[in-house]
Amino acid sequence: MTSYANQMSTAEEFLELALKNLSSEISAYPTPISGCDAQFNHLLEQRSKIRNALHALESDVFVPTPRMPSPADQVESR
Repeated sequence: MTSYANQMSTAEEFLELALKNLSSEISAYPTPISGCDAQFNHLLEQRSKIRNALHALESDVFVPTPRMPSPADQVESR
């Protein structure tokens, strides 16, 4: 069985490779007419989604529960 850390590492490596491949596809793309090239705009959107996914993998996840305040709430000590 694969550990959680290994799965996260594999996902991150896969996304980084996808970002690299997409970036080289974008750099090799012929000069588009600004705002008129739907395929180029789609490539830029995909690049943004991959970057957001990588950022999500790197960030800490906070899931509030009914008895846990959010990180922004100030907790009063007594």
